[in-house]
Amino acid sequence: MATESSTDFTLDSAAALAEAEEGEIEGKSPWLLAWRRLRRNYIGLAFLALFFLIVIACLLAGPYADHIAKTAPNENHLGETFTRDGKQVQIVSKGGFVGEQFIAGGIPVGPQLWHAGGRYVFGADNQGRDVAVRLLYGGQNSLKIGIGSALICTTFALLLALIAGYYGGVVDWIISRVFDLIWAFPVLLLAIALGTALSINGFHHFGINLEGGSLWIPTAIISFVLIPYIARPLRGQILSLREKEFIEAAKAQGASPLRVMFGEILPNVASSVLVFFTLIIASNILTEAGLSFLGAGVQPPNPSWGTLIADGQDRIITAPWLAIIPGIAIVLTVLSLNIFGDGLRDALDPRAKVRMER
Repeated sequence: MATESSTDFTLDSAAALAEAEEGEIEGKSPWLLAWRRLRRNYIGLAFLALFFLIVIACLLAGPYADHIAKTAPNENHLGETFTRDGKQVQIVSKGGFVGEQFIAGGIPVGPQLWHAGGRYVFGADNQGRDVAVRLLYGGQNSLKIGIGSALICTTFALLLALIAGYYGGVVDWIISRVFDLIWAFPVLLLAIALGTALSINGFHHFGINLEGGSLWIPTAIISFVLIPYIARPLRGQILSLREKEFIEAAKAQGASPLRVMFGEILPNVASSVLVFFTLIIASNILTEAGLSFLGAGVQPPNPSWGTLIADGQDRIITAPWLAIIPGIAIVLTVLSLNIFGDGLRDALDPRAKVRMER
């Protein structure tokens, strides 16, 4: 049984780091110290690698569909067959009597792994479409919306938090009341209401023309409804930072408000922004899946993980893989981002400690 060492190394200072590495004391940046803490978090890095594997797999959807599955994501194959182990297999069964036994029709073929030469690895849906192809293309759409909305949401939240926190007074009051107004609505209900309205009519205002099936609509909706959840805690940090001596010194030297906000305040909240961005991607992917499942997100026939689950819910008894497989994809993606985000937060926290045993 391993015993705990009486010596704890806190890698939060150059002196402690030099002592741990038996070297001379050198100045180390906070980002380097954070990286040294993060690289010791093997679980967090492993889940980050899992997320990158999921992203790479989704990016390879086109080559997989063209050269292996040989079908497009929305291509219908009702009434067709494919060759498996030298035999012709119906993609969606027609049903009827086999001898004296009645076989129900309309049941899609199940997962074939690699018995069908790479086709229908995860089976087919009730329209004969390849589930594996739609899973990868759906992953592309879900990741585009999740990452894109996280970028937009984080950018606007940071800008509003900087303006409100730095100027204070009436400006802070107005921006805070806007946050409170959005905050007053449950996130999913507000997103469903906006998504339902815009998915029918699209958005055609201020020179912007978006059709109902555009991916920009769920991206913009998710970005909008989640802005307060990032901006409010950032505003609190900025309100505290603006009272610090280095801010007063910058102002005394004649620094402009933009110089103070982006040159002095922003670097001090950058670590929080980075953590928020990582975690909000996972939240946005879940929100998109919920909206698409309810018909207020990605619109058919475009696939996403949410629409795939919605398509499979009616076949949960006869073809459970239709809902289970995209559900597993969502779980793995969100879990990997959340675990890595927790590790990143611990690494960027200057009070984090690495306990070493000898």
